[in-house]
Amino acid sequence: MEYRTLGRSGPEVSVIAQGTWAIGGPWAHGWGPVDDQASIRTIRCALDAGVNLIDTANVYGLGHAEEIIAQAVQGQREKAVIATKVGAVVDAQGGITWDSTPAALFKEVETSLRRLQTDYIDIYQIHWPDAATPLADTMGAFNRLIEQGKIRYAAVCNFTRAQLEESIKVCPLVSNQIRYNLLERDNEADVIPFCIQNGIGLMAYGPLAHGLLAGEFKLGDHLRPDDWRSRYTLFEPGLFEKIMGVVDQLKPVAESYQRTLAHLALNWIINRPGITTALVGMLQPWQLEENTLATGWTLSQDDLKKIDQIIESADLGLRILPPDEYLEKTKEKPA
Repeated sequence: MEYRTLGRSGPEVSVIAQGTWAIGGPWAHGWGPVDDQASIRTIRCALDAGVNLIDTANVYGLGHAEEIIAQAVQGQREKAVIATKVGAVVDAQGGITWDSTPAALFKEVETSLRRLQTDYIDIYQIHWPDAATPLADTMGAFNRLIEQGKIRYAAVCNFTRAQLEESIKVCPLVSNQIRYNLLERDNEADVIPFCIQNGIGLMAYGPLAHGLLAGEFKLGDHLRPDDWRSRYTLFEPGLFEKIMGVVDQLKPVAESYQRTLAHLALNWIINRPGITTALVGMLQPWQLEENTLATGWTLSQDDLKKIDQIIESADLGLRILPPDEYLEKTKEKPA
């Protein structure tokens, strides 16, 4: 397994990481039944294989995902780099509100520590920006939690360049977690260059475009109404059919490397400028074995250009920047 330093001075993390949204259980956005014991076995297999970064959140399965992780890492906590999130608060009715006030952070960190059965959280992340709370207040709370030894590193998810710029004036950030894959590249325009320029690591979630780049779908497929993806942009009628056309053209490129479409998509992500790790949801040990085949090789420059041409010719309406264009942005004067 390949490892990279997260940010300028963060922990060493594997380039493939364990995402745990789905292991929260069947109530987690229509994922369907989940076998807790299989989830535990998968996380343990991941640790044995060198996949050391486990990403979760206080609201995945309303806290159940954190409890499963605690069971999985029991006796080998030192192997795991646990990244959990804060900023979403579950109310008495099971609904979620966004709250990144210091009071919420101080309360939620104790709950996560208890569920994870650990004395510290390696990486504590703001799940989504909270427009109602000044970033200086949130970042100040992060500094307090680091001083208290309850968290080791502060991080964020889904932050814009402006939000990152404001945040690092108060607290150093080890990473920004962003949605990023072959199809969704809007973060290349601004966020990724800023993170590279300022030594902020990047965790990519949705690297398989929520199943579209894993070969899970074909023309004519329909999602269940309770599946959150049924309301997601890439699955909208018209765009979904175009993406299936892209998938059909990408598969032969993957096969030329004796790899699958998913391997190609993950390999592309982990070799993009600035990306530290790709978060992949894995529910069964065989998925771990499959995903690690995305490492240890690289796509040729000709094939990288071919991939971009395939996507551009499909006219998906999604912006694509070649690496040299957004790397050029990192030469600007640091903020």
